[in-house]
Amino acid sequence: MRHYSSDPATGAGQTQNGAAATDPESANPPGLLEVRNLSMSFGHGQSSLLAIDKVSFAVKPGEILGLVGESGSGKSITLRSILGLTKRYGQVEGEILWKKQDLNTLTNRALQKIRGREIAMIFQEPMSSLNPLLTVGLQITENLKAHTKLDRTERKKKAIELLDLVGIPSAAARLGDYPHQFSGGMRQRVMIAIALASEPELLLADEPTTALDVTIQQQILDLILALSREMGMSVIMVTHDLGVAAQTCDRIAVMYGGRLVEVGPVRNILRNPRHPYSIGLLRSVPENVPPRSELYSLPGIPPGLGNRPSGCCFAPRCLAATPRCSEEKPDLLQTSEKVALACFNPQNFLSGNSQ
Repeated sequence: MRHYSSDPATGAGQTQNGAAATDPESANPPGLLEVRNLSMSFGHGQSSLLAIDKVSFAVKPGEILGLVGESGSGKSITLRSILGLTKRYGQVEGEILWKKQDLNTLTNRALQKIRGREIAMIFQEPMSSLNPLLTVGLQITENLKAHTKLDRTERKKKAIELLDLVGIPSAAARLGDYPHQFSGGMRQRVMIAIALASEPELLLADEPTTALDVTIQQQILDLILALSREMGMSVIMVTHDLGVAAQTCDRIAVMYGGRLVEVGPVRNILRNPRHPYSIGLLRSVPENVPPRSELYSLPGIPPGLGNRPSGCCFAPRCLAATPRCSEEKPDLLQTSEKVALACFNPQNFLSGNSQ
């Protein structure tokens, strides 16, 4: 497991449970990408629905950050908001600092110069993301035409190199094939080739292994890890699979109800999570379970956009919730263990006791 990032420094102040703490924005050192108080709501006025609520995190050069949580927690919307792809659907507030430039203030024309060239994205479902009417070669060279000065011959040569890089056999012969002529794993490799065409500095990977069998999933993860290492590329990996996060990420940010609830180095989060939701996710992963025994699952379901509670979103499902949890939203604060936590009543995963 690789670890490019160092633990964030611990600042002064007090958390909700009395531990030393500081605002995570000041605790995390400046990164290649800094997201500050990002909020996104669908619609306008009183009918708007809040999807992301004041999310803050940073990604350093060469780092792989895992964004984990159940479906509907806001992970994919966060990635799309970074690239300005959600502005047409509602309001995006906060700062998205890319090399100290706020992407949220840029026009769509200005963002187009950054999308694909400096920040690229692998979308969740390759079959619906790839154009079924265009050959994969054309879809790769479109990116090269928009963001490089290569001529037609050079673009074709580069497209062959990219398909070969992502492990597609007989790359030159496959340029003229259409997406439906590739398997699910190969289509995902084509998506990665398109994303890497302009050698981006940051890759946003939205569940790149969804719906793939275990063997292909491992190949895709190994490919992303190798490319990140060779190109010095930062990655934000969205996943609901803690096994994927453990294998690929340097840090993990746990998301629920549009808010970050726990952020820290992968070892800290997976060995001893403190937030009840993080603990529930970890306990939901079967490990040394006797045959025919009942598997653990989190009680309840995630709240919809229209019925989120006024306090902590996880309070209705949390066995450790207190009346305060239903009334107030806990802030994400840095603890003495160098893990940012948003919880009034943190738990100890190893002992199961409140702290």
